[in-house]
Amino acid sequence: MIKISGSELYPTDLIRQYPPRSDAIEIIRILSTSNVTYNYDSIDQLKFEIQLRINIIKASTDLNRSRFSFRTFRKSICNPEFWERTNNGGFLSKEGISSWDAINDIYINSSMYGTECASAIVIVFYKAVTDIYPKKLFDRIFPTVYIMNWHHIDKDLGVRTYRDINDYLPGDCRYIKNPDVDPETPEWQGENVIDLGNGYFYGHGIGIRTIKQMIRILNNFRRQGATESAYLMNSATRVDFKHLAKIYYNYRPS
Repeated sequence: MIKISGSELYPTDLIRQYPPRSDAIEIIRILSTSNVTYNYDSIDQLKFEIQLRINIIKASTDLNRSRFSFRTFRKSICNPEFWERTNNGGFLSKEGISSWDAINDIYINSSMYGTECASAIVIVFYKAVTDIYPKKLFDRIFPTVYIMNWHHIDKDLGVRTYRDINDYLPGDCRYIKNPDVDPETPEWQGENVIDLGNGYFYGHGIGIRTIKQMIRILNNFRRQGATESAYLMNSATRVDFKHLAKIYYNYRPS
């Protein structure tokens, strides 16, 4: 169920605003038919979440089509014009460089970049925000961006993992754990994936596939004598949609 300022929203009129069979329709359907009540302060706040989730899906598919490579932190690479590669393999946006430009350069000059799957998801989250925030606003809220796994993420992005929840939505980040990973390939101990809707997921280094296909691939990287299959965890990692919406709607261009 969806509630706007305490009143139940019947989604018929909202659904009409989006193309049939679109990701937005699937998101609205999941929220409105759930046994959980999803509360929003306004219809604009709900629409912002829908749009940002759509942006996350697009940022994922665009990154998959790019030449952005899968690498361990030890071998990670980035464009030195926009980023400083730190000793631990992370990417720190350079002083005096627009963070908006730095994030978008990953997509423009993708062959100059490579890192592992969790960092790729963080890049996707930031890119999705650049596609909805004006450049001046993004640079003001995120003056410096540090991309390193799930560490050092800006508090205003509000990334948080929710466990044992009722509903999973397109635009969520899910995790496939590989508990019997071969110790010689620790980079395949699991895969962070973005739910693209319609049963497909994006994982950096694996591409766009179903969960069953991804599990099959991860099982190829188990230790000898392994008995436990890789499996999809009951969790979802999300940005703070409502906080980001509040920043967006309070922005007054100078």
